[in-house]
Amino acid sequence: MMYAIVRPALLDLDSFARATGLHPDAVRRLVALGLLEPAARAGGGLCFPPSQVAEAARIQRLHAGLSINYAGLGLVIELLDRIAELETALREAAAATGHARPGGVTWIRTG
Repeated sequence: MMYAIVRPALLDLDSFARATGLHPDAVRRLVALGLLEPAARAGGGLCFPPSQVAEAARIQRLHAGLSINYAGLGLVIELLDRIAELETALREAAAATGHARPGGVTWIRTG
């Protein structure tokens, strides 16, 4: 078991907004939509772990690249995360059996 010796660094709302290039109101909206996860804070204000900066960048890339509204991005992000999990499981199964593709699955392009 590991114990943290120091508290993890957290960014307050303004620092997080500056780091991500988002307006604080946009950050609040992303939190309300469940796209960003603030850390629990005794004072009640929003604060974020540094990992959420990368998540905010991902949200912005998907929003710009797919022209999907922020509400729809929740579903897209869930699906992308699930795909990543399945690909990891597939790679682990392939490594465990020594096959390049588990079950001899071959991808064929049709049409």
